[in-house]
Amino acid sequence: MGGPPGKNKRGSSKFSMNRDPFFSNSKRRKKDEDEVIESEEEELDGGMLNGGGESGEEEEEEELEPEETAEEKRQRIAKELVENLRKREKELEDEEDEEGERVFEKEGERDSFVAKKLMQQQLEDSGRLRRAIASRIQKPESVDGFEILVKHRQSVTAICLSDDDSKGFSASKDGTILHWDVDSGKAERYQWPNEEILRSHGSKNPEGRATKHSRNVLALSVSTDGRYLASGGLDRHVHLWDTRTREHIQAFPGHKGPVSCLTFRQGSSELFSGSFDRSIKIWNVEDRAYMNTLFGHQSEVLAIDCLWQERVLAVGRDRSMQLFKVHDESRLIFRSSTSSLECCCFIDNSEFLSGSDDGNIALWGMQKKKPVYIVKNAHALSTDVNNGELKDRGRNYNGHIASSWVSSVGVCRGSDLAASGAGNGSVHLWAIEGAVKGIRPLYDLPLIGFVNSLALAKSGKFLVAGVGQEPRLGRWGHNSAARNGVAIQRLKLL
Repeated sequence: MGGPPGKNKRGSSKFSMNRDPFFSNSKRRKKDEDEVIESEEEELDGGMLNGGGESGEEEEEEELEPEETAEEKRQRIAKELVENLRKREKELEDEEDEEGERVFEKEGERDSFVAKKLMQQQLEDSGRLRRAIASRIQKPESVDGFEILVKHRQSVTAICLSDDDSKGFSASKDGTILHWDVDSGKAERYQWPNEEILRSHGSKNPEGRATKHSRNVLALSVSTDGRYLASGGLDRHVHLWDTRTREHIQAFPGHKGPVSCLTFRQGSSELFSGSFDRSIKIWNVEDRAYMNTLFGHQSEVLAIDCLWQERVLAVGRDRSMQLFKVHDESRLIFRSSTSSLECCCFIDNSEFLSGSDDGNIALWGMQKKKPVYIVKNAHALSTDVNNGELKDRGRNYNGHIASSWVSSVGVCRGSDLAASGAGNGSVHLWAIEGAVKGIRPLYDLPLIGFVNSLALAKSGKFLVAGVGQEPRLGRWGHNSAARNGVAIQRLKLL
């Protein structure tokens, strides 16, 4: 007679419907068995290859360990920085202990000293504390003038320094981009890829009358971490390079005019590009993506600068300086009486410096829409230049002689030291004393040629200048006595 459902004649539930192979997931079971067999084979192979060492499962576990997150990386770097400072202070303490000058009685005193040093460094980096370097600069001797560190075939249009001041980058009108060491001057050249590779990296044919993929470079900027170098020029593209391999990795199209200026936001992967099309575009170099476009200038944008905050300072030929607050989607407009502002840079978050084509250098503040201090005719023509070193010295543009234009300004970040350059045969050093006292002249450093770009080391120990026989953006002046290249001036501090 038949028994209960699901029971066989022997009365056991061994062959119940739930355990019947027909109703079970045989494919899944077979897959699991296959996976187990594969892992056993890998373990056997791993043991044979490693001579009876660690098993393949342990190797897989090591490979599956989670990667370090961004927060963990920041914590690790911060701990390493604190430990390095502690070791440095310990070494100084040991040295001075022998001389009997200073001794930390407790470990807590050393930690408090390290904390104060870190706080001071953070304030300096953020621009809230200004270092007094200008008063410590010794007067350069005549024999210790500028020396050519790197040579270029044509006029240098842009230079920039890495965040640690050990490496430098320069570009010229013939499209040459060089990566050089500050101490030795040893240079390595970046190779432009062919048209097919450029197209695969995002390059497009420029609109209008621009020469197809013209190699004329007008702007350079390096990221804070030193991984990326950005270049821009007449081909209306922003090109991204890997500084470790010196290879081209991306081309950003979008501008309808030559890219005249570039800057990275410090401590981030945001890149800002200014163009003759009167716009400023924002890019993310990590994601290789376009982010936004800023409008406001009524003429060509000639120079931009940015610090840690999402604020971009830009000047142009519309006689205005504009501060774009990217996060707030607002801007401040500062008016100038000159025909064109040629260059600008941040001194800190609340003060800026600019140079114009009438030879003036202006100090600006957040509270006023006009300059708080002006140095008029800062780069007057010297008699030596006027007496034959300059060809076509009478040629002018917008009513001003091209050689007297203030074509470049630079600031030692977080300090009161500034520099300016023109085509009059010298670079000027200035002390920024604030809105009340203004700008005080320090020293004149002789340098023949058009100083198209300037960069001051963070330590204030040297100044590099991009020099050429012609101005950066044109050929309305020429100085045949100038040497195209990067010149360096060593500065001695008290």
